[in-house]
Amino acid sequence: MSNIEDNSIVAKLNRAVIYVIFAIIALFVIYPLVYVVSAAFAPTNSIAALNIVPFKDGFTLKHFAHLFKNTDYGKWFMNTLIIAVSTSAITIVIASLSAYVFSRFHFKFKKPFLMSLLILQIFPSFVGMIAIYVILLRVGGLDTLWGLVLVYVAGNIPYNTWLVKNYMDTVSKNLDEAARIDGAGHFRIFATIVMPIARPIITFLGITSFTAPWMDYIFPKMVLRSVEKQTLALGLFSFVTEKKNEFTTFAAGSLIVAIPFVIFFVITQKTLITSFGGAAVKE
Repeated sequence: MSNIEDNSIVAKLNRAVIYVIFAIIALFVIYPLVYVVSAAFAPTNSIAALNIVPFKDGFTLKHFAHLFKNTDYGKWFMNTLIIAVSTSAITIVIASLSAYVFSRFHFKFKKPFLMSLLILQIFPSFVGMIAIYVILLRVGGLDTLWGLVLVYVAGNIPYNTWLVKNYMDTVSKNLDEAARIDGAGHFRIFATIVMPIARPIITFLGITSFTAPWMDYIFPKMVLRSVEKQTLALGLFSFVTEKKNEFTTFAAGSLIVAIPFVIFFVITQKTLITSFGGAAVKE
């Protein structure tokens, strides 16, 4: 009987230790997020004046009003939204079509082309920044939104083509043959059969292609020059420079930035959850 009681005590102690560890981890993860949210509504401006206890400084909406009345935050938001949506849409179209070609067709130099896409992805994008700058200068893409979209799309194509191609490989080719017997062409097969089955990976591709340029700082800093073409990252970081210390305004802007991600996740979470659990039809 004593052995059973001892085992019960040990089990309770182990459970308590696990709960304490998880509570500490949750504190370290959640506290910075709560602190940023509280800073967005705090009456002060400087990070040094903020209380370490969230929401103890009070509550105000003046930072949000300041963003839309005294800054170009609305324009930054629209510029970034145009870049992110355009990048996501173009990446989905090009990557899915390319993946379909590599998945369903056999042609000369197919393997070398696939290997070249993989090799291109190995090198970080920063390696080609000088080349990217020169190319955009030659084609007139500097200080334009479409020039920045071109940079992001070019960087997205190699890996995402591989990603979607591997997913399409799991879709049974018997479906293609059945549709071809009914008189369907390649584009109809792609649009009405392969794409609906590959919707989970396309959704994932759309999310990753959207989030990458949403808060990128390096390439907008290199490509964009004029104030009216600035993105959210460039505009927000202007609040926390050596000459300016408006952390609470920065926090308010960052909070608004998260809204599209929350909306997008709520809309697509069901597809994402069911996507990689066997949505494709296997051979």
